[in-house]
Amino acid sequence: MPVPKRKRSRARRDSRFANKGLKLKAFAMCSHCKEPIMPHQACNSCGYYKGQKVMKTKADRGQKRVETRTAKKTESARSDESAS
Repeated sequence: MPVPKRKRSRARRDSRFANKGLKLKAFAMCSHCKEPIMPHQACNSCGYYKGQKVMKTKADRGQKRVETRTAKKTESARSDESAS
């Protein structure tokens, strides 16, 4: 089994572990809803990036679903009235 020829100094040993510290991640605030977000990313809660809506959120999809359901109900009610 291999054995080191010389003792490794404390400076060499400790310098190997010098860069293992945890670093804080940067974050920004959403300009629309003021939620913390990662820089250069669209906001997950409101879907805005640099002041423009760029993606649909879960709340948007739910609101659209409610609108289509109410439209179908009113359409079916109108067709039932006209058939009577």
